[in-house]
Amino acid sequence: MPISKYLLASAMLSIAALVAPLAQHVHAQTAPVAAGPAIYVSEFEVTDPEGMKPYSARVEASFVTFGGRYIVRGGAVVSQEGAPSKRIVMIEFPSMERALAWYDSPAYAELKPIRHKAATSRVYTVQGTPHVP
Repeated sequence: MPISKYLLASAMLSIAALVAPLAQHVHAQTAPVAAGPAIYVSEFEVTDPEGMKPYSARVEASFVTFGGRYIVRGGAVVSQEGAPSKRIVMIEFPSMERALAWYDSPAYAELKPIRHKAATSRVYTVQGTPHVP
């Protein structure tokens, strides 16, 4: 028995109504990250203070050209829960792209081995929220 054009059109509209919300959900999950700053975070413990000096002396010059600026550089840590890292550094960049470009830059590539040898660390970059005037 052939399917009428009306029944076929009705079935297609029903399927479209069911699939549309799913398509919107998938698009929302794959949409680009909102523009805004990115924060490089380094939690570390210096194991060789003398060995760390060349890194400390040169690291800021390596990131300022990428728009980076210190927002936390050591300082007191008051732990409300859990054990804090020995030292915390946070560097804000104008975007995730700029932060990652710095981290992968030749200038910083020269410094990473110094930090790896003179400290134990956990490093990551997190997307910040756009500044609202």
